Amino acid sequence: MKLRKGWILLLIFVLGLQTSGLTAQAASQKEIVIYLDGQRLESDVSPYILPKVNVTMVPLRVISEGLGASVLWSQATRTVTIKKSDSVITMTSGRQQATVDSAVVDLDASVELKQGRVMVPIRFVSENLGIQVTWNQSEQTINLATGNDPNPSPVTPAEPGGTGTTPNTDEMRGAWISTVNGDWPSSSAKGNVEKQKLEFIQQLDTLKDMGINAVFVQVRANGDAIYPSGLVPWNSVLTGTQGKDPGYDPLAFMIEEAHKRGLEFHAWFNPFRATNSATTTGLAANHVSKLHPYWIVNASGKLYINPGIPEARQHIIDSIMEVVNQYDVDGVHLDDYFYPSNVTFNDDAAFKAYNTLNTSDRAEWRRDNINQFVKQLGESIHKVKAGVEYGISPFGVWRNKSVDMTGSDTKAGVTAYDSMNADVRTWIKQEWIDYVAPQVYWSMTLSAARYDKVVDWWANEVANTDVKLYIGHSPYKLGTPEIGWQTSQEIIDQLIYNEKYDTVKGDIFFSSQYLTKNPLGLIAKLKAYYGL
Repeated sequence: MKLRKGWILLLIFVLGLQTSGLTAQAASQKEIVIYLDGQRLESDVSPYILPKVNVTMVPLRVISEGLGASVLWSQATRTVTIKKSDSVITMTSGRQQATVDSAVVDLDASVELKQGRVMVPIRFVSENLGIQVTWNQSEQTINLATGNDPNPSPVTPAEPGGTGTTPNTDEMRGAWISTVNGDWPSSSAKGNVEKQKLEFIQQLDTLKDMGINAVFVQVRANGDAIYPSGLVPWNSVLTGTQGKDPGYDPLAFMIEEAHKRGLEFHAWFNPFRATNSATTTGLAANHVSKLHPYWIVNASGKLYINPGIPEARQHIIDSIMEVVNQYDVDGVHLDDYFYPSNVTFNDDAAFKAYNTLNTSDRAEWRRDNINQFVKQLGESIHKVKAGVEYGISPFGVWRNKSVDMTGSDTKAGVTAYDSMNADVRTWIKQEWIDYVAPQVYWSMTLSAARYDKVVDWWANEVANTDVKLYIGHSPYKLGTPEIGWQTSQEIIDQLIYNEKYDTVKGDIFFSSQYLTKNPLGLIAKLKAYYGL
């Protein structure tokens, strides 16, 4: 009997420990709080984070009552429509795409039903309504800024000891400015020339103040342009309608403003991506998918220009050369959109018609197509303007060591050579490019693709060549659950690591908004590192 009482007391003690542990754990988890222009927004259902995609979901009521948008929920179709000013967003539960002002865009998370409430992704909705979103990891707060705050805080808080003067340096300190991922222009600036200009100027001033000396602006996103072109239509982000003239030349304006501030301007092109969806509805009559449907391949719901067709490659070169010939750009920059990775790409007809290598290896033929494109574009640029810097930003891992002993000590699920048919090694060894800027978007502690091991590989690859190495960094990951991104010191540690290599000539950050929003206090650390 005494033994039995002893076991009961022990069980009660253990259960008490577990209960107190759970209580302490629950107490340590802060509720997510949302502020709009400094005022707290109340929510009858607590916001929550979807862990795998790191998306914060909020009740639809926050959007209607807090942000002042009109909302309509259709139970029959499980579709929500959100309207504010000239912006219209439509999302359907279970669909990973939304419609924003007639354009189809991909979603990390769609509409959900929780506790009888319709939940929507707060960042996606807010930014497409022209509202700036800042996430504070330590405080578990979301700060929304409309720009209408009567006592607004400066975009970038002044840091003690900062001079705001970018020191003279040959080191690249670049920032990518995307025209499709929320950097510029904001949704609320569509059709508003003066607001678009003001937003760009504010970005340049903020970036320069933290030490950035070059901007890489996305001038071609999906077979379109943010400049008047005789070959491709106007980008819809400017007016809401593809092909519609915005009433000014954004590229000329941007270059002038960048150069006024002593910043380099690099024109960034997505070469082979045609659309972000399979539909051609809403595309201008002179979009490549309508003029040359034979060139187009639908790969997993997105349209691509087929690199295997020589005329299609030349069309892209011609459209890039429009910019080189007509504008005072400092560089031409391509990202990693060559062949799409890990999807079926039906190019049987092109392989049969244009297989001049007479090879049975489809991958070898595809790499040769990209090699020809890279080489011919570089020759075209330097023939016209020898001083224009030409470079490419490939996926961060060329090949894994397990597949090729000369590859990096990584276990990446995607590689530039095997997944995207991008033979970057050849581009470097043949010196067809002036620089390479691999997207090394992993932390110093991620075992599958550790930052330092990947940089080691690239530094060795450019050794004894005239190709410069810029490293692409990912401040957009700061504050996310991915290993290593819980403090902004991660970025600084990466910059410090780069110092061990003379071949690393600088850095480019993706993207502008993830610098100007100052994630986890990054701006102060960058300014201190750059000696500002």
